[in-house]
Parts: sequence; structure tokens; C-alpha cells
Amino acid sequence: MYKVFIAEDDDGIANAISKRLADWDLETRRADNYRDVISEFSEYDPHIVLLDISLPFYNGFYWCGEIRKISNCPIMFISSAADNMNIVTAMTMGADDFVAKPFDLGVLVAKIQALLRRSYDFAANVGNIEHKGAILNTGNATLTFNGEKIDLTKNEYRILETLFESIGKVVTRETLMNKLWETDCYVDENTLSVNVMRLRKKLEQSGLHDFISTRVGRGYIIE
Repeated sequence: MYKVFIAEDDDGIANAISKRLADWDLETRRADNYRDVISEFSEYDPHIVLLDISLPFYNGFYWCGEIRKISNCPIMFISSAADNMNIVTAMTMGADDFVAKPFDLGVLVAKIQALLRRSYDFAANVGNIEHKGAILNTGNATLTFNGEKIDLTKNEYRILETLFESIGKVVTRETLMNKLWETDCYVDENTLSVNVMRLRKKLEQSGLHDFISTRVGRGYIIE
């Protein structure tokens, strides 16, 4: 059973989410101590985190950063502060998705299931894809270059996997967004741009310069 950790201090919203997720055989636990969310997260060891921005003592951005120091567990923000700046900040801090309040519980469940599927089901498809000395390991969602393992977030892995599958061909932004967010819900294009920017920086730091090229008005390509 997948475990969902909910850091949401509105009792009504948190209880409604917990009840609906239980209907889908998802186990949940709510954060109790908002001074030390990271300890509760570590103790519970969830498969996914639902995180509000506005929390007592420290905001969701802070806790997202703390979680990312110790885990690649997928993080989904749920917040009424859904302006572009907050969405970009959330993704930059390491979030995998952002859902604006108010939301439909059915849509939230669908997005959680899609994120869980992307994050964990790929483990069954073990294999390596190599290009220009970079080896994408589809078993543990890492990239290796010059003997160095490059840890990837779930979204970074999905971006690279999609581009590797179409080496030499332009992959449209729409295709990538459909791969990353497998629902009919609107996702701001800035979210994809932030993910690609963060991935490129990580590749550059590991010596993979200009590995992903942009085709303006079309999408991205690995030559």
C-alpha cells in the first residue's frame, strides 16, 4: 500500500483528502508537529508528500527543501497561492507537481495516482540507454557520465527518458508535459521550463555541456 504524508493544517481539507485517499486504498498520515515536519516525514517514510505553502512556523517551501536534502520522494504542492511565482518557486525547490485550491478531490486522486505511477512503476523496466558517454539507467532513474552517478528527480528522469527515446528528433513541449503530468488538468508551461532549466544545470555541473538543445517554438532535442 502506498503511503501519503499530508502537511496541511486546515483540518477540513486534510480530513477530506485522507478520507478520499482511503477509498482508493492509499494510507495517509497528517503532520502534527509543524515545528519539526522533517522528523515526522522521516519516521513515516512515505511514497509521496502533499504539501501546503502556508503552514505554521515554517512554510512549505522550507520543508520541501529539507525533504529534498534526504529524499527523492515525489512532492505535490496543494495551495490557494497558485500564482506563477509560487509555482515556479515550488518546482525550483524540488516539487514534482502543483495543484491549486480549490480542487476537485477526484482530480487530486488522479494526479496522485499518476505521480505514483511515474515514480515507482518504472522500476520494472530495467535497462540502460547510452548516448555520447551518458548512460541513462531506467532501473534506478539515474544518469551516469564519466563514472559519476547523477541523481535525478522523477520529473528530470522522465524528461531525459523521453528525449533519449527520440534522440535526433525534436520532442515538443506538449509531449513532455503530457509525459510529466498525465491528466487533463492545465499545467502552466513555466513549470516545464523550470524543470528543464534545473536539469540542464545539473548536467552542466557534471560535464554534460549543451546536452539538451532548444528548438525555439518547437521543443527540445538531444542531438
